[in-house]
Amino acid sequence: MSVHKYGTFTKALEAGKLASAYYFLGAENVLKDEATTAVLDKVLDPGLRDFNLDIRSAGQLEPEDVLSLCSTLPMMADRRVVVVKDVEAWKRKTRGKTAVLKYLERPSPETVLILVQGAAAEARDDKPDTDISKHAYTVEFEELEPDAAARWLAREAKRLGVAFGDGAAEHLLKSVGTDLAALRSELQKLAGLAHEGPASAERVGDMVGVHYGETPLDWRNAVLGKDVRKALALVPVVLAQAGVTGVRLVMLLGTSLTATAVARAHIDRKVRGRHLNEAMWDAFRRARPSGIGQWGDEVGNFCRWAERWTSADLRRALKAALEADQALKSTRIADDTGVIQELVLRILAER
Repeated sequence: MSVHKYGTFTKALEAGKLASAYYFLGAENVLKDEATTAVLDKVLDPGLRDFNLDIRSAGQLEPEDVLSLCSTLPMMADRRVVVVKDVEAWKRKTRGKTAVLKYLERPSPETVLILVQGAAAEARDDKPDTDISKHAYTVEFEELEPDAAARWLAREAKRLGVAFGDGAAEHLLKSVGTDLAALRSELQKLAGLAHEGPASAERVGDMVGVHYGETPLDWRNAVLGKDVRKALALVPVVLAQAGVTGVRLVMLLGTSLTATAVARAHIDRKVRGRHLNEAMWDAFRRARPSGIGQWGDEVGNFCRWAERWTSADLRRALKAALEADQALKSTRIADDTGVIQELVLRILAER
């Protein structure tokens, strides 16, 4: 069984290497949709697409329909495409899967079959189906890392005719994160205002409901930058935002303190400058930390902050963050604002 990444799939498709069957799975549904569209654009003539495309749901597809759909000859074209969504339904309705596996043993040369598995709520339930993977070109679409999400945002903004002013794209990513569906939704709103010129950071902030300079990452930056007053002032502002909790802030701070501690350890071993930057990039590639900003920016941040923190201070800060996390998860604690502000004071003031 071979599971490919999105980049490998796109390169193969651009090179004209077309599979008879594809199996798409993973957490990022937007990329699955883009991959499906890419195959359709490669295979079907736009004027004849309606005649040579069938899209069905696995849960509603009878076993006998599978062979019928995939064996139908294309109309005035060399190939047709059959898309079957929600194939995870075959975990319960196995007769449909059995029919597909039988077809895949001898696929029609005139048909390209695309099997799409929906994103599971639990990662353990989102694994490839080994039987299908043996017979189909399998692509796993994982959630994008911040840098890759930034590149996707730039491409999608260009496609929609959206231009960004200074700091606007960065603020959108800070506010929304790497959820491509949410990013696309905000871009579509901005596309309606494209005639007003490049979107400023302030306009983006008004649109997403998070003012420029008031994101969780801005709060984290204030803490690591040892700006006590700003860090305390941002706590109630950030916690009032949709989806932001005390636990989420502690997780963000814990990840960032750990990364800063890694940089500090390198500095203590006399690793500095370009070599420190390279060492941190290697650490990022191995650990693949989530929930932080674009790696290109963050590597520089952690190297810079590490110069201002001792290893002992970082250990104390991590201990305080762990205790705050435990307090937030206690049924006796209801005030996230108080816990996070106390954490800031313990880290920055009690030294």
